[in-house]
Formats: sequence, C-alpha cells, structure tokens
Amino acid sequence: MTDTRKRAPGMSPGERRKMIVDAALPLIAEHGAAVTTASIARAAGIGEATVFRAFADKDELVRACLARAFSPEHVLAEIAAIPLDQPLADRLAEAADCMRAYLERMGVLIGALQATGGGPRPEPGERDGAGREESVRRTIEALAGLFEPEREQLRLPPEQLAELFTRLSFARPLPSGVSGPDIATVVDVFLNGARK
Repeated sequence: MTDTRKRAPGMSPGERRKMIVDAALPLIAEHGAAVTTASIARAAGIGEATVFRAFADKDELVRACLARAFSPEHVLAEIAAIPLDQPLADRLAEAADCMRAYLERMGVLIGALQATGGGPRPEPGERDGAGREESVRRTIEALAGLFEPEREQLRLPPEQLAELFTRLSFARPLPSGVSGPDIATVVDVFLNGARK
C-alpha cells in the first residue's frame, strides 16, 4: 500500500509559515478559535505535522495570523497604487474604500475569535512590520501622498489633511442597523464643506 499524503513542497521555513498563515486566515475568520490544526493542514495541502514543525502550537499560529491581519502592508500598497491623475475626490474615495475593507477584515477575524472564546493576542513586536502608532503614521503618510498633487491649492499641508480625513472617515463605528453617509458624501463634505 502506498502513502498518498502530500509532502510539503520544498520551501524555506519563512515561506512555509506564510503558506500556512494564508490557508489559516479564512478558516479563523469562519471558525474562530474553534478552528483545528487538522483543518488548516488540509486547506494548506500539507500534513498536520508540518504545521507543528512551522509553529510551536496553535496559539502561535493564530498569533501569526493576527499579526498578518493587523499589518498595514496590504492597505498601504493599495493606497500607493491609486493613480494620482484621478480627481482628488476619486482618490480619497478609493483610499477610504481600501481602509474600510482593511478594518472590516480585522473586525471579522477578531469577532470570530471573540465569539468562540477568544484567542491569543499578538505579542509586542509580533505584528508584520509595525505597531499601532507606526501603522497609523505610515497610513497618514500614504494618504498625504494623495493630496500632494494639489498641495498649492490646499488650505493645510497634505499631512494634516490626511490625518483629518482619517479621523472624519473612521472616527466611530455606527451602531448595528444604522447607516451613515456613503463615502462619496463624506469626501464631498470634507473637500467642499457643509454649506450648500
């Protein structure tokens, strides 16, 4: 009888960890802390033992998933890809959509973990690339770049406008069932004021 299990493809330990995290993230979002390492291994197309060669235990794997989810790298790349030849309002609306999607992804993951008994929190320095303050600073810098082409026409420096825009757009989540203005309205009021 032959062994039909797949061997993990030849990759570095870092690549293997990344591949396992990629497979685990959607499962954690769906099942929270109840996800099993066996189901993660199946999703990754590897044996469960390979999971435990890459991570000491399930908590370490879940922390790595949280660190990836909290990392700003993906949203920063999306903001950097916004064409600067678009009108400013369109640039800001696109950036706000990117940031809202990022926050929603984090919220789904955290919500799933909390609904199933919690899970480990990332340890200090465990986030991919940045702590909270560093993440916010880098996001403000990326957003400021969207204002840069209009610098001479702006009342405030791009960095201050980027911070204000972030605060206005994501200040406080609305209660469940309450809808707020769409992002186009927020951008319009931000750029043109509240007066008719």
